[in-house]
Amino acid sequence: MGGSISLIFFILVLPAALSVATPENERPFVLRSTAFREGEMIPVLYTCDGKDLAPPLSWEGAPEGTRSFTLIMDDPDAPVGTWDHWVIFNIPHHIRAIDAATKEGKEIMASVTWGKNSWGRQDYGGPCPPGGTHRYVFRLYALDILLNLKPGADKKEVEAAMKENIIGETRLVGRYRRSK
Repeated sequence: MGGSISLIFFILVLPAALSVATPENERPFVLRSTAFREGEMIPVLYTCDGKDLAPPLSWEGAPEGTRSFTLIMDDPDAPVGTWDHWVIFNIPHHIRAIDAATKEGKEIMASVTWGKNSWGRQDYGGPCPPGGTHRYVFRLYALDILLNLKPGADKKEVEAAMKENIIGETRLVGRYRRSK
């Protein structure tokens, strides 16, 4: 009888204790924005029809051993093929949010390495589809290294340099359609 009670205690109590003790780094790696949710329309403020500001982004659950992050935003629906809107890498491992509209966000953006987008610029170029509704994919990669690339590296160079060192990946998709 005593063994049955112990077994019931083990079955009922132990799983609850385990769920409370889950380490932070076992949370899912998630990318979010306060400007829009997964699959929603990106507000005009963050597009070529507005102020063309980079949307605020935050993430949690980065894998243990992360030394840097890389963020790439592209439009897979562009008529000329995937269009790269934003490429930044060597985001410091302790950073968990980017809000370029804030003073802190501007300081963070100054500390990252800017890659080259499809316009040939080292900046954020917001959604600006020539027609129809396009998807904009924000991909955040956790890396176990800092990339040894110069500013202005394009997406292909960044992807090649980080290929063997990706320890986590998350994404957020927004959509945009011009009203004009």
